[in-house]
Amino acid sequence: MKVTEHIAKANDTLISFEILPPLKGKSIDSIYDHLDPLMEFKPAFINVTYHRSEHMFKKRADGTFEKVEIRKRPGTVGICAAIMNHYNVDAVPHLICGGFSREETENALIDLNFLGVDNVLVLRGDAPKNETFFEPDPHGHRYAIELLDQVAHMNNGIYLEEDLQSGVKTNFCIGVAGYPEKHFEAPNMQTDMSHLKRKVEQGADYIVTQMFFNNQKFFDYVAKCREMGITIPIIPGLKPLTSKKQLTILPRTFFVDIPDELSSEVLKCKTDKEVEEVGTRWLIQQSKELKEFGVPVLHYYTLGKPHVIKNVVETII
Repeated sequence: MKVTEHIAKANDTLISFEILPPLKGKSIDSIYDHLDPLMEFKPAFINVTYHRSEHMFKKRADGTFEKVEIRKRPGTVGICAAIMNHYNVDAVPHLICGGFSREETENALIDLNFLGVDNVLVLRGDAPKNETFFEPDPHGHRYAIELLDQVAHMNNGIYLEEDLQSGVKTNFCIGVAGYPEKHFEAPNMQTDMSHLKRKVEQGADYIVTQMFFNNQKFFDYVAKCREMGITIPIIPGLKPLTSKKQLTILPRTFFVDIPDELSSEVLKCKTDKEVEEVGTRWLIQQSKELKEFGVPVLHYYTLGKPHVIKNVVETII
């Protein structure tokens, strides 16, 4: 079922989760172990992130170095199929621009369509860890809207091969990212919102936001979207604060602000266990306020902390 169909049929705020593929060499059991404690909450869907290849330098026998490409977290398409089969719940694969050609993207979409996956979340993706700026694959997309266009074209039966006639029309529900605190590369909020509106005009069906810790920023963001005529569902992305080092890592990596009240409480903590307790209480309050606001879905970035998310969700449902 499409994400938008789940929302349309719901009588209350839905729950959804986001997970990482396991590192190469680990089994699908690591996914099941991660999700099993959360399935009692009957999530409407589960997002599975996609990860681009990274470049590393491997030392040769003669002492020189060879640049090699390694994908540390493969398996998104297979994991989606496994989740749908194992739990009978919809899976939403992320599609990214970085590290993928248009042909590879088309083939992934064909596989997803064959598997009965109804939803995709299209993202540009980040630059590799050892590179400052995002560079697309030579035969890939530079911007998320280009990737969105490719999915929308396939929904209309248009494939990359121009002479391919009567191509089967896919029927993907397309999600895009939103940034309540502005995408870090956008010069200002108005420009960022204009890019978002273009994505909606090009076929985006719903929005999932970057994490945030101040609900007012989300409320203001929704108001701005509605003022611009963006009427599709806007789903808040939520993450628990679980360690003191995140006070510097999260703002630097994801360009989000940590409210003074939250950071002050975290700085008083002596251990990460205490930080986790503070972060859990904060996320519970965030979730309750957002549910009262009437958000369609509470989307939790689990990222290795399913027990924290379990403690939060069982408190608010």
